Amino acid sequence: MKRLLIYLRDYKKESVLGPLFKMIEALLELFVPLVMAAIINTGVANGDKSYIVKMGALLVFIALLGLTVSVIAQFFAAKAACGFAAKLREALYEHIQSLSFSEIDTIGTSTMITRMTSDVNQLQNGVNMTLRLFLRSPFVVFGAMIMAFYVNSKVALWFVAAILLLSAVVYGVMAFTIPGYKKVQKKLDHLLLLTRENIQGVRVIRAFGREEKERETFRTENEVYTELELFVGKISVIASPITFIIVNLITLGIIYSGALQVEEGILLKGDVVALVNYMAQILVELVKFANLLVTINKALACADRVADVLDTTGSMEEGTATMNGQEDATQKSGQDAGGDRNEVAKVEFLGACLRYKESAEDSLEEISFSVLPGETIGIIGGTGSGKTSLVHMIPRFYDARKGEVFVDGKNVKDYELSTLRKKIGIVLQKTVLFEGTLRDNLLFANENATDDDMYEALTLAQAMEIVREKGKGLDMPIIAAGKNLSGGQRQRISIARALVRKPEILILDDSASALDMYTDKMLRNALSTLTDTTVFIVSQRVASVKGADRIVVMHEGQIAGIGTHTELLEHCEIYREIYDSQYPKEVEA
Repeated sequence: MKRLLIYLRDYKKESVLGPLFKMIEALLELFVPLVMAAIINTGVANGDKSYIVKMGALLVFIALLGLTVSVIAQFFAAKAACGFAAKLREALYEHIQSLSFSEIDTIGTSTMITRMTSDVNQLQNGVNMTLRLFLRSPFVVFGAMIMAFYVNSKVALWFVAAILLLSAVVYGVMAFTIPGYKKVQKKLDHLLLLTRENIQGVRVIRAFGREEKERETFRTENEVYTELELFVGKISVIASPITFIIVNLITLGIIYSGALQVEEGILLKGDVVALVNYMAQILVELVKFANLLVTINKALACADRVADVLDTTGSMEEGTATMNGQEDATQKSGQDAGGDRNEVAKVEFLGACLRYKESAEDSLEEISFSVLPGETIGIIGGTGSGKTSLVHMIPRFYDARKGEVFVDGKNVKDYELSTLRKKIGIVLQKTVLFEGTLRDNLLFANENATDDDMYEALTLAQAMEIVREKGKGLDMPIIAAGKNLSGGQRQRISIARALVRKPEILILDDSASALDMYTDKMLRNALSTLTDTTVFIVSQRVASVKGADRIVVMHEGQIAGIGTHTELLEHCEIYREIYDSQYPKEVEA
């Protein structure tokens, strides 16, 4: 929790004034039993109505003043708690954005959503309740005990016994609930992951008729979560009845001892009433404090989980090279499949190996080849051969475990990430569009793009047909995840978005899989006109890559061959097998 308290530093005034006004409220409450004792001992006993009215007016004044300071305290506590939660969410979101794909893969999307929502909300509630009650409740408890000693030290010993017993109950409850709530939140993560997968895959579930099975799975997981929540909740709430039992027994002891001393003339009746009222105050405050501890336990469990994300350090260190005034870097010339080259490669891999986190083996091994500016490179291979992993090293989504990757003769690790990625336009396998308009989605890649730039990109991406069909131009609405568009339409708009950036390097990662053959061909013809752009086309279709300047054939994380379509048909067995599977000989004949 200490790790997160820095987000309260802008609310120091509120964090001090909130508890301070609560303490004033508590102090006013402690005077109420004494006033009541005075009314009984003096006003009622002597039949002095004017005294009763005067002291009654004092009680009203104390109540109004207490209400005022209570509202002020609530305001400051709420302001500090809401501000703390807002800053924590911002910091958490910013930190998640700084993590590499490796850390995001390890933590998990559903877990991060839980941290940003449920956990931060619990922390906000915990801070609010702590500022309001953490000092107030103990102050009232010990203040009531002191006032009891002021009234009568002998009877006040019952208060000492009550506080010791109640402290033991509270400590015992905390010992069980703190680890319990951590397990509850962890189980909630799993439940949210299951929910997210089911919602995203609802079409697949229905297509295979698995609705009842998935409902049963969810029901089982939900019951486990509910049982765990109930178990911890039962331990938490047990503090309240035990507190009531102890306080009521102690109250009986106070009344009995007080009655004996009243008979002996040591105590007045009003003093006994005051002592009982002080014990009632202790009861109320201890119940509040027990509930506060439950809230704090939840908040502490959530704090640890949020801190775990904030303490997760990104595995990527940014370089310092920028567009202007780039630092010198050793430019490695190397050799490619075409022999020696004098021109600096646009992209170059030198012995690059990639291993994902928590994986025992490399996904890519000893990748070495270079790409000249303006070349179109096709990358083909079977599922799991490492095609996507290879192109993901160019924009540094993942870093090479061994070896190096160069862009413009400079190691990608030497670039500032923003500088490197401004050179690159990428369309991922999974198409992602955002809620808004077509214009909003295209400006996402280049906020300075003009309407002409956007229409040019849409034309290159073969997406103008979509614009004409919808009839609203660039103001065409797009709902969340582009659900109002077909798969092929989403892919073409994603390609247009990458082209709006006018990138030096364009990466199309299996981004035409939903396009028909004719549209795919028209797209490739349009991309061939981008003479100043180095293009990587990742695909499982031979038709999509055979027109490339060179094709890289991937197999089990290694390069099985590099060359033109004709060269690979002659010399690369893996490529020939892929080609034969897509172009059977009887069809050729």
